[in-house]
Amino acid sequence: MQHGKYRFIVGFLALPLGLYALFVIWPFIQSIYYSFTDWTGLSPEFKMVGFDNYSRMLDDDIFWKSLQHSLLFALLLPVVTIGLALFFAFMINVGGRKRRNGPVITGVRGSGFYKIVYFFPQVLSIAIVALLFAFAYNPDSGAINSLLRGIGLGDLQPLWLGDPDLALWAVMAVLVWSTVGFFVVLFSAGMASIPADMYEAALLDGANRFTTFFRITLPLLWDTVQSGWVYMGILALGAESFAVVQIMTTGPGGPDYSTTVMVLYVYQKAFRDGQAAYATTIGVALLVVTLAFAAVVMRLGRRERLEY
Repeated sequence: MQHGKYRFIVGFLALPLGLYALFVIWPFIQSIYYSFTDWTGLSPEFKMVGFDNYSRMLDDDIFWKSLQHSLLFALLLPVVTIGLALFFAFMINVGGRKRRNGPVITGVRGSGFYKIVYFFPQVLSIAIVALLFAFAYNPDSGAINSLLRGIGLGDLQPLWLGDPDLALWAVMAVLVWSTVGFFVVLFSAGMASIPADMYEAALLDGANRFTTFFRITLPLLWDTVQSGWVYMGILALGAESFAVVQIMTTGPGGPDYSTTVMVLYVYQKAFRDGQAAYATTIGVALLVVTLAFAAVVMRLGRRERLEY
């Protein structure tokens, strides 16, 4: 059985690892290299400048603003999104009342329909979602302010994306709305695999829904929750936050850099300002932040695996 085992393993792994090294690892190495140059991104000529780009980054007020916003996205968005998704998934799968001649453990009525409704935003491109909410947030003709006027709250007319104090929260709300459905379906699949006998035994012992969630559902679903937490944090630091800020906000990244995130700042420096070397420096900082976030979540979320 051991004969040719390593040749077999290497044969299957060589091509995927080679592609990963070529298209993932090598661009990272190139970015780190270019961060020590003055490359504009438009000319093949450049020279080494040492740590000048990193010194400039540390003195850049806009960089620190973008870092603060990205950290807020990474810390707050997963908490809200994962929390809502767990609540909805629990209600869909085990949060309903016992029905006559039915199983003891059941979801709320219409749970199948709710799954479709929650997952619907995943069918839409994030660009389409951002455009729809950009129209909805319009202070004059948008759906949200029109609704406020319709219910007699005409004096309460926020500028939403035009208010530096509200713009970032408005963008974050869009990200929650667009991603929570995916995690509802993910957690629902995990909860469906938990034996109903465990819930029935807990209910017979007098446990309520709150207790069964924290004593049974969450511990048995923890590996999935932890993976979802890391995945959501990476989305918040990367492509999802870039798309909604780029499409929805003025500037983009405004007003007054109140919604600028690191990935958007990288894009602006590289393609708007022609400062590719400085953009790769900020990209290296973003890489460090992302890896640190994933490492902290994996470390703090480490616990003994439960089997059933």
